[in-house]
Amino acid sequence: MGIKLYGYILFFFVLACSRHVNNENGDKVSDEALLQKIELQEQYALGLVKNLDASGSRVFPRSLTPEGEIRRVPKKDWTSGFYPGILWMMYELTEGEEWKQSAIQLTELLENQKFDKSTHDLGFIMMSSYGLAYKLTGNKEYRDVLIQSARSLITRFNENTGCIRSWDHNRDKWDYPVIIDNMMNLELLFFASKETGDPVFENIAIKHAQTTLKNHFRSDFSTYHVVAYDTITGAVVAQHTHQGYAHESTWARGQAWALYGYTMAYRETHLPEFLSQAEKVANYIFNKAGLPEDNIPYWDFNAPNIPNEPRDVSAAAIMASALYELSTLSDGDGITYVAKANDIMEALVSDAYFNEEGTNGGFLLRHSTGAKPKKSEVDVPLVYADYYFLEALLRKKSATVDSPQS
Repeated sequence: MGIKLYGYILFFFVLACSRHVNNENGDKVSDEALLQKIELQEQYALGLVKNLDASGSRVFPRSLTPEGEIRRVPKKDWTSGFYPGILWMMYELTEGEEWKQSAIQLTELLENQKFDKSTHDLGFIMMSSYGLAYKLTGNKEYRDVLIQSARSLITRFNENTGCIRSWDHNRDKWDYPVIIDNMMNLELLFFASKETGDPVFENIAIKHAQTTLKNHFRSDFSTYHVVAYDTITGAVVAQHTHQGYAHESTWARGQAWALYGYTMAYRETHLPEFLSQAEKVANYIFNKAGLPEDNIPYWDFNAPNIPNEPRDVSAAAIMASALYELSTLSDGDGITYVAKANDIMEALVSDAYFNEEGTNGGFLLRHSTGAKPKKSEVDVPLVYADYYFLEALLRKKSATVDSPQS
């Protein structure tokens, strides 16, 4: 275990909690044992991944199959950047050269995705991999990959709708679908504007966020998953779900994407409407959604058989990461946001959700839900749950409540 890893994460957990974590039997688990568990599990995962032929078409771990094997996906999958990102975060925590070299190898496998105009998810793919790579190395070639990726992404913007198109599939259902998840891809555009000085990227990102704010939210600030637009008039044709329980229900991960997306949009623009929206989304989660006692949401806040419904740990991890950042930006509720994020993280590191070392394909967390209506990835580990969990650990270090950066 690297000294720097202990220093970072002991700070994370002691900063606000100053306590041990209870496992599901009520026993005390020391911070030191927990921290060692993180690195040991990631070393196990890396060992499994390194056994691959890197030239293969499916390299990137995403989840587990029903048989317990690692489900690997190709470069074009929206989750392909998360495992390289996990490696970069492990390098940031430990300064271990093995993490860095492995991160470089898997990140650079994604380079040709910078020309892919067929997906709205270039932000997910490239910011989680190349974004962290550039942040931690300063390699200008990584910067150039990100800028080209942003150029590809904005080709999906439609002036009439004011949005970046999401899926190209299901044209029998929607002519021009936009999903709440797409807020997450805007960070790539904000990055490109800052690096190039070209406002076109930021302008498109702002317009998309403003249009989404107008059309993706109900009066209580719960979210629709999918909004379909008329490409000629720009009018809203339908407000639907694709991965949630019902069109008028609130898919938990969609609400998490909204919280994270508008927090990020405010950080990048300082437009008050985005901060206000993030705070209202957080208020819905805290006071209206009906979180369980341990703060790990069911896969849909309105699922019909609660409490006998699967949880979604990925939604919880995304929420925690977003709340830590929101605490640094909000004038009034920073203490509340940190406290709720701490409660989520305390649950995630308990035996109820954290995997034993050397199990479950090396994933850190279990009990995530991908798309329950499609019976896909239900109650399994998911790579993006681990990614946002580690990001939340890093963000907790800078989550202060007395000096918002507004």
